[in-house]
Order: sequence, then C-alpha cells, then structure tokens
Amino acid sequence: MSRESAVAKRYAQALFEIAREQNVIAEVEQQLQLVVNVLDGDAEIRKFFGLPNISVAKKIALLQSVLAEKVSAVVMHTVEILIARGRQKEIGSVYAAYTKVAGEALGRSQATVYTAKLLSPEELAKVETTFGAIAGKAIQAQQVVQPSLLGGVQVRIGDRLYDGSLSGKLARLEQSLKSQAL
Repeated sequence: MSRESAVAKRYAQALFEIAREQNVIAEVEQQLQLVVNVLDGDAEIRKFFGLPNISVAKKIALLQSVLAEKVSAVVMHTVEILIARGRQKEIGSVYAAYTKVAGEALGRSQATVYTAKLLSPEELAKVETTFGAIAGKAIQAQQVVQPSLLGGVQVRIGDRLYDGSLSGKLARLEQSLKSQAL
C-alpha cells in the first residue's frame, strides 16, 4: 500500500466517523465530490493550488469563496487541513476512499462494467440488478468500453472480477486445451 493511499484512507475514515455521528454520510460524499469537481474541473484552479509561492491562507480563502455555502463545515475543515499540510493532491484519493467506506456502510458498492460496445441505460441497469443480487448490495456501475473483449461483459466489484466476455471464454478454452494436451 502506498503512503498516499494510506493517508487518504485515514482522512476518509476520520471524515466518515464524523459524518456517521452527524447522520450525514451521503451528504458528505456529495460535497466531497463537488470539491473534487471544483479542484479538478478547472485548469487555472489546479495551477493555482499547485503553485508553492502562494500562501495556504490564500488557497483556503479561494476555496471558501468558491464553495461558500455548498459544503458543510466538516468537509470544508477536512479540505482546509489537507491544503494546510500540503496534501491537496490527495483530495481526490480521500473522496475515492470515503466513497468506498460510505458505500460499505450504506450497503452499496461501486462496479466497473467492461463491454465491447456501449450498453443502453436499460442494459446497464439490468447488469446492476443482476450483480447487485450476486454481491448482496446495491450496485452503482460505471461503464468502460473495451473493444478487445469482442463480446459479453466483465464486471469488477472491489477485488472481484466476473468475466463473461468472449475473449475471456476463449482464453479459458485455450488453457483447457493446453492442459489436456499435456
């Protein structure tokens, strides 16, 4: 585990504990996403926050003016701490770690669905429902198109990969034939 991911997990866990005490888990997740979108969405803001000659106070003041009443004091304080400690690049990682922790607490999980072609919203919803039943959680799927799969679908939920792709089936068939030939 890299040092950065360990740092992000610690901040995310601390923020989650506070959010759980205040019963605002989902709201904090949305607010963190907003902060990440603001910081990553504009090249000028990214450049500004990357400049070492700009004081921490100015960076925090800019963020407070942009996010004024859009985020709670808890989220703002966490972001301020990250900036003050020179860890503003970790905000996206904190959000990702928080999403994972919050998802576990709320009984949902993120999934990445790999397909050879873009699925319709109805087809993606069916994949979410099917794999939600398998995982025993509500699934939020993000789709990635990979033409190399040839057909079928691969679904990654956490550390598990469910491979129903044509290329995966061909690879398993090849392995089977090679092992029988020995």
